[in-house]
Amino acid sequence: MRARLTKSFHFEAAHTLPSLPEDHKCRRMHGHSFKLAISIEGEVDEKIGWIYDHKRISDAMKPLLDLVDHAYLNEIEGLESPTIERMAAWFWRKLEPSLPGLVEITIHETPSASCTFRGEF
Repeated sequence: MRARLTKSFHFEAAHTLPSLPEDHKCRRMHGHSFKLAISIEGEVDEKIGWIYDHKRISDAMKPLLDLVDHAYLNEIEGLESPTIERMAAWFWRKLEPSLPGLVEITIHETPSASCTFRGEF
């Protein structure tokens, strides 16, 4: 049996989007309450009843959350112009080696605006 497991995380951070035109409001520093959802897909271990322990996802995310929570994202290597599209790809590159079966990362920067990334560079 195959299944998809999704675990969500939240963090607060500030950023600027320096590649935008000078008069765009998002070029100025502002912050968001980000929600990040990590989805893993794979075969359910019939003996245990899950793909793998949810804690494995939390353990992989912990150092990244420590880095981005209450941070100025532009100061983090690889996030110099942190749109949610670039952030999703950045998280993917960091998580893929330790999370077999990673299929999707969704980042919400507001309740109505999000980006979903599926590892296609």
